[in-house]
Amino acid sequence: MKNKQYIVFGAVALYFLLKPNKVKAETIIRKHEGLELSAYLDPVGIPTIGFGTTRNPDTGQKIKMGDTISLATALRWLKIDTDKVRERVKKMVKVPITANQLNALTSFAYNVGTTALLESTLLRLLNSRTDKKIVANQFDRWVYAKGKKLPGLVKRRAEEKQVFLS
Repeated sequence: MKNKQYIVFGAVALYFLLKPNKVKAETIIRKHEGLELSAYLDPVGIPTIGFGTTRNPDTGQKIKMGDTISLATALRWLKIDTDKVRERVKKMVKVPITANQLNALTSFAYNVGTTALLESTLLRLLNSRTDKKIVANQFDRWVYAKGKKLPGLVKRRAEEKQVFLS
């Protein structure tokens, strides 16, 4: 009986060690965007608030310097914005993808914009069924803002790439 319990426990432990871990887009976004409850200028000079929000999802108005929000509002806006981006990404992708690939692409598009993803080589390669490692290498190209390589974008793209490949 005792050996049987060890076998069951071992099988359960092995399952949790080997099962693919789903990484949420919101987790990547929160980690790399950070949280600011007062408007600030992002690296390219766009007024931003919360977890990288540039437009109030409730009113459609652009964020302006001097705006402030609560943590609850920042979290709600993140969910609204991420859900919108995720739905747009789903419409752009014409091939089957994993949950992690969708989440990596959602984080990416949240940061660079859905139009940039739509026009990207990354999406073109993905939709043409190119090997996923080649597609994932495209993340490495998106580390510049106004021509300057940003360490924060290098880290974010590395994580998105890792999640895409997992």
